[in-house]
Amino acid sequence: MKKRLSFSKIKFDELNQVVRLVGIPDIYDTQFQEWFSYPYTLSEAELRFLERLLNQHKLYVSTYSEEELKAKLLIPILNSIDFMFENVRDWYERPLKAVINGIEIGGYVDFMVAKGIKEPQRPYFFIQEFKKSKSEIDPEDQLLAELLVAITLNQTTVVRGAYIMGKAWSFVILEKQSNDQYKYYVSKIFDNTWFEDLKQIYINLQAVKQLYCKD
Repeated sequence: MKKRLSFSKIKFDELNQVVRLVGIPDIYDTQFQEWFSYPYTLSEAELRFLERLLNQHKLYVSTYSEEELKAKLLIPILNSIDFMFENVRDWYERPLKAVINGIEIGGYVDFMVAKGIKEPQRPYFFIQEFKKSKSEIDPEDQLLAELLVAITLNQTTVVRGAYIMGKAWSFVILEKQSNDQYKYYVSKIFDNTWFEDLKQIYINLQAVKQLYCKD
């Protein structure tokens, strides 16, 4: 077993040798009930913003490079949510690591919301990966590694995140059951080229800001 595992190269089997990870089928998204049913009403300005974004990019999402997808579609949405409040802000390409059962797990995080002023101190939420489609390295595995590191650093039992493959968003909850036992849940897929799904993605992110970015 390696003494160091990198987010950018990690695979589920390697992570599962450090701790025990069990995926729980949640076909009705019951574990996401509080999150996805957050009572947020989009303003007329927000609706126009999302509609304009979709009209501009719907036909091209599948052709965008990783950086184009990030710049044209994802960052505008995240900036509109505005994760900068009190001592919390959003961070891009920042390092994060922790030692878990003698193995250092770490690397650079695509996006996270964390407490901190000049450096991230306490991570609350992650988005991984800004990729067009599934590659050899699975963004779900990378996200699980980041969530595991966050639980360790925060000394908490639950952390949330999402991973993106082109137009498809999946939300994830990781729960610590005991020292080496973890359960995780993966939501249904939200298609950001469909207006109703895009609105729900936006609401889900607003819920993160209001419900989960706190100690």
